Amino acid sequence: MGSGVLALHEIKDWNLEAIESIAPYLISRPNAQASQSAGRRPVRIEHRTLTRALVACEHSEMPPPLTYASYLDLEKLLTLQKPRSSPPEHDETLFIIIHQTYELWFKQLLHEFEKIKRDFSAGDLFGAIHAFKRVRTIMKVLVAQVDILETMTPSSFSSFRDRLETASGFQSVQFREIEFSLGYKRASTVNYLKSDFPGYDRLNQLLHERSVVDHFYDFLETREAQIPAELKNRDVTQPNGPDERVQKEILRLYKDSPECSILFELMTDFDEGLQEWRYRHIKLVERTIGAKKGTGGSPGVPFLKESLFRSIFHDLWAIRHEM
Repeated sequence: MGSGVLALHEIKDWNLEAIESIAPYLISRPNAQASQSAGRRPVRIEHRTLTRALVACEHSEMPPPLTYASYLDLEKLLTLQKPRSSPPEHDETLFIIIHQTYELWFKQLLHEFEKIKRDFSAGDLFGAIHAFKRVRTIMKVLVAQVDILETMTPSSFSSFRDRLETASGFQSVQFREIEFSLGYKRASTVNYLKSDFPGYDRLNQLLHERSVVDHFYDFLETREAQIPAELKNRDVTQPNGPDERVQKEILRLYKDSPECSILFELMTDFDEGLQEWRYRHIKLVERTIGAKKGTGGSPGVPFLKESLFRSIFHDLWAIRHEM
């Protein structure tokens, strides 16, 4: 220290990030005597060099170190819950957080569906199995979130319901994207939205893309299944439906390829989970607002019941009595 020179390994109270942050500004030189005694070449820094480096570091445009909060953008995320009631009703925060969480899980499901499509078309059995384990588990989380929302009483919801004005869960474009990705397509749903509505372009694109079920046909072909040409060349803007010829091929694979049966059962689990979520959602709405119309004038319970028992993988359900 008295020599006016400081070794980096002697700075006990500095962390590695602090040392590395000023490293580009340092002019270092080795100390021969220390090198001989310690068997290495410690970096030594003159005090004035260290001071200049610290000043340069403070005035540089180097980004701050990544933290948990900055990686997740928590400062922004935690400001997105904005109750509209005044003064804020206690349960409105819960209502907002639950639905924002749903939208995040919807985003993840859509992300996984794109992977499943690729896995199916590539004949990647184990990749598809892994992905369906994940989406099945996410569906369980979505169902469990209804339990949390049901802790809110009808009177609690009524206390801020009017503040929702024209907003309605019916407007969730991501949920419609999920339906379209899975093959439950209706052009009328796209027509319901205005072209400048957020998410319109994504939904319209999915209307014209092959669904998870269409890619499932690709997977079956990699397992020597005979898929009718009219199914492979069908109008993809129309919903997928059952086909007895496909059912025969799936039944054969159930019997001859046990590894495929694992995938088929996971797909059925997911399908059942989606139907369970629809049911829980309907009962939640029914116990909260009864026969009233939904917010924004949406149809409410009667409309939700129309899709209650609508399956996605029709052919997997149709062969149950033959297994």
